[in-house]
Amino acid sequence: MTTSSSERGVSLGMPELPAPAYPDDVRARLEADAREIVARYPDSRSALLPLLHLVQSEEGHVTRTGMRFCADVLGLTTAEVTAVATFYTMYRRRPSGDYQVGVCTNTLCAVMGGDAIYEALQDHLGVGNGETTDDGKVTLEHIECNAACDYAPVVMVNWEFFDNQTVQSAKRLVDDLRGGRTVSPTRGAPLCTFKETARILAGFPDEREGAVDASGGAGPASLVGLRLAKGETAPARVVHPRDGGPHDAPQDGAVHDPSPTRHLSSHDAPQDTSASDPAHPAGPTAEEGE
Repeated sequence: MTTSSSERGVSLGMPELPAPAYPDDVRARLEADAREIVARYPDSRSALLPLLHLVQSEEGHVTRTGMRFCADVLGLTTAEVTAVATFYTMYRRRPSGDYQVGVCTNTLCAVMGGDAIYEALQDHLGVGNGETTDDGKVTLEHIECNAACDYAPVVMVNWEFFDNQTVQSAKRLVDDLRGGRTVSPTRGAPLCTFKETARILAGFPDEREGAVDASGGAGPASLVGLRLAKGETAPARVVHPRDGGPHDAPQDGAVHDPSPTRHLSSHDAPQDTSASDPAHPAGPTAEEGE
């Protein structure tokens, strides 16, 4: 197995090349912010996560310079800081866009069209997972559950919710973001840039708080997931396989009012205990028997 020159340097005990330093004015500003963050905690090491958000708000991702700054402030090694920065996906390790567009591809969102949305946005933007458009506006990624299954499929932009999405609405969303047009999440605070979001996550005041309800609500929750779990079918919905296998023509629009018709299969249809396991029929609970 071959090793890079940097790996050989580490193995031979050679010092790592120093990270470039922040300009004096930037460092002075960050140090003032860092002192405020560290003062919140009884143990300074506990401030590492918000400090990483702070340096991310400066350059849009966590750079070697930012990690060196965190290490200096907290009296840690760069290895300790790097271990944390590389563990959490909320910290970007390379330049990214003003808007992080994440498409949920977890179970229900995928079934409801999340995979189709993600595939369509890859084609529409000409980027892959974790890649950024040439104009630096949008970074696309597929993400896991956002705890918003009632409004599947869900797209998040800088961690703000855009619920009940379709292929066409998601395309309009990214086009508006790239065109500098105002977009409103389906709930929560108005949208801000990724750098602004990072500063808020570092614990500094959210200037949007007065307008938290400006976007309205997400609308009525969908019962599709519940009905699918019961084995009830919905109108035809295309699910694009991630392995690139054959699939039907894409269909747009989210399904929110399926009509019960038949069970999908014996595995999808929940049954009473007595029917699924005759050896252990369901009976009254102890309280009911008393």
